[in-house]
Amino acid sequence: MPIERRPLREQIKDEILERLGRGEFAPDQPINEMALAAELGVSRTPLREALIGLEREGIIVSERGKGFRFAPMSPGEFHDLTTIVAALESLALELTDPDHLRSVAPRLLEEARAFSVPEAEYEVIERYDDAWHDLMLSGCPNERLMDLITSLKLTMHRYERVVVGDREVLERSAQEHERIAERLVAGDVPGAVEALKANWMSGKDRITKRLEA
Repeated sequence: MPIERRPLREQIKDEILERLGRGEFAPDQPINEMALAAELGVSRTPLREALIGLEREGIIVSERGKGFRFAPMSPGEFHDLTTIVAALESLALELTDPDHLRSVAPRLLEEARAFSVPEAEYEVIERYDDAWHDLMLSGCPNERLMDLITSLKLTMHRYERVVVGDREVLERSAQEHERIAERLVAGDVPGAVEALKANWMSGKDRITKRLEA
């Protein structure tokens, strides 16, 4: 694991979340602290600090005498996470300088259209979603807000795996991105905010249906 100039426990936490999002850990899977520490190349102290932080966020749970395990996925948790991220991304968009939004809007529209065509490979579309949102919000001046959004979205990735490979879902998401970008090209930030909220709520409904199936 590469070392950055951040507290080690935070780096470990993000690494665990990324692996969870990639499906390397299963819901309800027990955590072998010794094995995980060795795999990450860290001592058990910062690992345990990271695990305690993840427990506070509801990503993992602990039981006396049994240690930590990953929390089961729940439609209720996903609903809450989506509602929060939709509100925070909308705020970040509203805080962004309109001149910056006008400068990135044509690229956002071009990329959204490229990924909604039938020839687009779904594996590529899956990777594109976060990058597209990052570009849209790249001018937000509130760094703490952006850090919070990034952290919450890492938590959400394990839920998004339930629609991996579903072309209809992925194409619909790209089309919703087109509507957001079209509003930004037109200089209609309030309209873009509403389209962004609709994108998140639509995604919430699609994934929740899979979780409840």
